[in-house]
Amino acid sequence: MKKIAIILSGCGNRDGSELQESLSLMLAIDRQGWQYQCFAPEGLFEVVPHVEIVDDEEEGTMVDTEQRDIFVESARIARGNLLPLDQYSPNDYDALALPGGMGAARNLSSYAFDGPRMTVMDSVQDAILETYRAKKPVVAMCIAPMVLAKVLGRYEVELTLGDATNQAAQVAAGLGCRLKACGPTDVCIDTEHRVITTPAYMAATRISEIFAGAENMVASLEQMLG
Repeated sequence: MKKIAIILSGCGNRDGSELQESLSLMLAIDRQGWQYQCFAPEGLFEVVPHVEIVDDEEEGTMVDTEQRDIFVESARIARGNLLPLDQYSPNDYDALALPGGMGAARNLSSYAFDGPRMTVMDSVQDAILETYRAKKPVVAMCIAPMVLAKVLGRYEVELTLGDATNQAAQVAAGLGCRLKACGPTDVCIDTEHRVITTPAYMAATRISEIFAGAENMVASLEQMLG
């Protein structure tokens, strides 16, 4: 039975892992008859409200920014079955997967703040590089391919961020990646570098498209693993 490691980045599309993408990925893996294990790094991040929060004392102003821990918040998605990312080893898994959500751009990396000057959290970079060097597949959804672009761009990997001409795609191209335009349920398969990506909410507008993209990505992964 194949076993897939999933890196989460918090809980919520604006500041963590996108829940619909994360759950679609988990369901697609499970429907394939495989297992998954969720991982997350530790570290504080600034919470981004998912609805407008108004200060009671001064109408129209936002409340002070709250901080939470990436690992603690990710456990909400994993139902508590979560391991620290520094315990990940590619020897124990068949592939590594990253769902989308702005946590990939704010917590796992600094893309949301630094654009092309972005950095990637050490433990995340190590997990991706170790998996790549072990010649095992890395798959990613939505904005998470930006993390792969920073870590693997030097190898000229091919990936998708939806529209190949959007700002994120242009940054990824500047980091050395080859970009492919993909629709909501399409996948970009780089067989040479064993990287599979799907645009998810970079292109999708419906949750059914998210699940279809996740299923197509996992089906492509099954073919790649043989």
